[in-house]
Amino acid sequence: DDHLNILITEEAANVKFRIVHLDGASNQLKETLGGNVDVSFDNVGSVVKPLKAGQIRVLAITDPERSKFLPDIPTTKEQGFPAIISSSTRGLAAPKGTPEAIVKKLGDVFKQAMDDPEHQRRMEEQGLGVRPMLAAEFAAFWKEQHERARKYTDWAKKRPQ
Repeated sequence: DDHLNILITEEAANVKFRIVHLDGASNQLKETLGGNVDVSFDNVGSVVKPLKAGQIRVLAITDPERSKFLPDIPTTKEQGFPAIISSSTRGLAAPKGTPEAIVKKLGDVFKQAMDDPEHQRRMEEQGLGVRPMLAAEFAAFWKEQHERARKYTDWAKKRPQ
């Protein structure tokens, strides 16, 4: 999702990044702090502590709404770039043809786990927002994201390196 976000930003802001892939958020932070990369695209949960420690400056939130973990940081939309929308999303999937009763049971168990106060507390501690989506809602979201990613994947193939 971070690479996709870079491509979206390149197009929307008419800029060009030299993309550097690193192994994990801690290496990304290290290289950013060391001045080896100029800008990083990362998840809110990875930047909350370094921001509060005064190590980094967060420029924007790429979600449609401000993050409750970084309420003073404006969104890309607020800064005049409504097309720059990206966020990390995880999901559960089952094989095509899985009986509806099993899909429903998986959804119910997933919802129960997401609603668990201890789980919510731990997610909050890590600066991770949770917005559970069940079957139909997640399927529609996934389809939209897949089509968007396809556009940028095709565009990236033609992008000069």
